[in-house]
Amino acid sequence: YITDAAVNPDKRRYVVPEEAPRHFLDVDHYGDSALVVLPHKWDEAVERYGTDSLSAHGVLPWHLYRMYFRLRDAFMVRDPAEILKVSAELGHYLGDAHVPLHTTQNYNGQLTGQEGIHGFWESRLPELFSSGYNFFVGRAEYIPDVNQACWQVIADTHEQVHRVLKEERTLAGRYKEKKYSFETRGNTTVKVYALEYSRDYHRILDGMVEKQMRASIKMTGDLW
Repeated sequence: YITDAAVNPDKRRYVVPEEAPRHFLDVDHYGDSALVVLPHKWDEAVERYGTDSLSAHGVLPWHLYRMYFRLRDAFMVRDPAEILKVSAELGHYLGDAHVPLHTTQNYNGQLTGQEGIHGFWESRLPELFSSGYNFFVGRAEYIPDVNQACWQVIADTHEQVHRVLKEERTLAGRYKEKKYSFETRGNTTVKVYALEYSRDYHRILDGMVEKQMRASIKMTGDLW
């Protein structure tokens, strides 16, 4: 159930207006000191920026903390259905929080001529190479300050945005049109990032995708 239900937040993005902002935070919209000046408490953030402005630039860390409390409350009232539902969805948002491009206005490389890099990093690379990843991350641990931990994840993830974009732009300059190839999926032929290009980018990132996936697994277990 948790595996199947983990995709529900993405399904809601197209029918629930308030869903989309829960998946990202445009850290760079708030300037170089964003993670210092942004209030970590939702009510204080609303007072300073207003709900509409916050929603326009993402509410991911605040929503993570809210989901943690929903899960805690579900355990307190012993509601198995709610425990399973919130556990699955909390894992989804934690996964998003570990994707660097979920923390920047340049979420798909559209500001730097790198359109498509979001799916490249988040989907294409794991599809090709995750069979070699180590997903055994050790025992879950108690987190004494969940709110701070949620914001620290965003800070750590955002630090990697520059490298994600810079390395792909440099590599694209070498490959030029050879960065793409075509694959047949069912009855459809689709344009994809070429295997050799993907392998080189994955190598240059030096384990970043695996590291972020491992970190998201670990934190999901910790919050559960």
